[in-house]
Order: sequence, then structure tokens, then C-alpha cells
Amino acid sequence: MNDQRLIPLSALQHYVFCPRQCALIHNEQVWAENFLTAQGQLLHQRVDGGEPETRKGILYERSVSVAVSKLGLTGKLDLVERELTTGNVVPVEYKRGKPKIEDCDRIQLCAQGLCLEEMMDRTVSHGALWYWQTRHREVIQFDQPLRQKTLQVISEVRSLFDDGKTPRAKFDKKCKACSLLDICNPQIISNDKTRAYVETLFKLGEHDNEEITK
Repeated sequence: MNDQRLIPLSALQHYVFCPRQCALIHNEQVWAENFLTAQGQLLHQRVDGGEPETRKGILYERSVSVAVSKLGLTGKLDLVERELTTGNVVPVEYKRGKPKIEDCDRIQLCAQGLCLEEMMDRTVSHGALWYWQTRHREVIQFDQPLRQKTLQVISEVRSLFDDGKTPRAKFDKKCKACSLLDICNPQIISNDKTRAYVETLFKLGEHDNEEITK
């Protein structure tokens, strides 16, 4: 494994939801809890606490750690289902809410499948998302468009990590569900004209220096 910084699987979900949130959490190490994140933490504690078990020819392994060098990813999978007769594996991710229109959950799950493929040297064709709010299990096929989109997000997060810069705030309706809302202050920062004012001062200063040297 090389010296590159491994990307947490959760960072992919954070990035698709909001690149600024991803940078605040993973570059600036900022975190805050709200009701939604607390529910999510409780759900994962319940899921991760179980021991491996076998039922009807399927081995259920919980809290499975992964780390792969080719993709540069690391993380912990909620559940991996392994068919004992075929060896096929299915990653299962537990979410507190309900299915989303955005691809953030599907991309995170697909990345889990790609990690298992690299570690096991076999194809992982699909995974599943289980939503607490709806008590519904959604099967996600890892087709080529989703794989390409996932690889693109991994590349963009890698660039975000390497660059080390936090994207500027931009208020959106989804900000209300973000635990970092009070820290990010998107409605304030996005309207802040301080940076433009300072840049104008520097430009005026450079112009004055040019006049003096003439």
C-alpha cells in the first residue's frame, strides 16, 4: 500500500451531498451532531454490534473493515452477505432515512462493492440499501454508469483532499438537514463581501505602486 491518504467511504457520501461539507469534515476535521446524525449513530451501533451468523446458506458478517490501495479507499461495511455455495458477496448499507433521489447513498454502496472486488478479486454485481424510516431494502445493481460515476466521485474527492481548500458556502434547501449548518453559516458566508473588498484594496494598492514607479 502506498503513502497516499486513504479516502474514507463516508467521504464519498458527504461529497455528493455537499463538497463543502466533505471538506469541513475530512480536511478541517469539523464535526457536529444533530438529531439526524444521532439517530444514524444509534442505528449503526445496533447493526455493528452483532456477531457473524449463518442462515439458509448465507454467512452474515457485520462491521467489516476494508482498505484498498488501488482505489485508495478505507472504511467499515455495515454488513456483508456471503453465499456459501457460490462465494458471491453482497454489501449492505444501513441508512436512517428513506431512499433519496440523489446518488449519494448508491455511490457509497457501489464504492463498497469496488473495495470488495479489489480485496477478493471477484465481481460484486450488486448491493443493498436498508432504510430505517421505511423498513425497506433496496437492491442496487452496480452497472457501468454507476461504476463510472463512483470512480469520478473518488477522483474528485482525491483532488479535494490533495488541494486542501474548502469550497465556498452556497445555501441550498438541503442545508437545513446538515449538522454543520451553524458552523458553515452558508446564508451569511455566501453573502459576505469581505473577500471581494480585500481583493479590491490589493488591486488599488498595486495600481498606486505602479503610479509611484512611473
